[in-house]
Amino acid sequence: MIDHVDRNILRHLKEDGRITATALAAKVGLTVAPCHRRLRDLEQSGVIRGYKADIDPAAVGLGFEAIVFVTLRQVDRPTMEIFENRVAENPNIVEAQRLFGSPDYLLKVIAADLPSYQRFYDSELTVLPGVERLTSTLVMKNLKSNAGPPV
Repeated sequence: MIDHVDRNILRHLKEDGRITATALAAKVGLTVAPCHRRLRDLEQSGVIRGYKADIDPAAVGLGFEAIVFVTLRQVDRPTMEIFENRVAENPNIVEAQRLFGSPDYLLKVIAADLPSYQRFYDSELTVLPGVERLTSTLVMKNLKSNAGPPV
């Protein structure tokens, strides 16, 4: 179980995943050794799943975003497993959630621009296994993303 000190560590790591153990210890009011021990425990227990760079899609030529709602023809285990594996393998699908009710899935797709997205839609999304219907909506503005859970 995590306590208020662990939560404080997590809050600082959400703001700066590259903070040094020394700086983190100072911010949370611990010496380095106990802070490092807690950090290692949070990593080993799976509370901290990893560290990643927050890359601006537009800065790497992928500034177009679409949300795609997917309805499958049939929702059975083999169809879902194949569909989910193909989605997980596709680098342009940057987020995916399986939903209760209809539609069955929500996908966040990035592309360079509208024509690139159209090509991706036609060549990749329409051929995903088991797809009955795709409904896209275009993202006008990102207000908040990759926030992670509140700690």
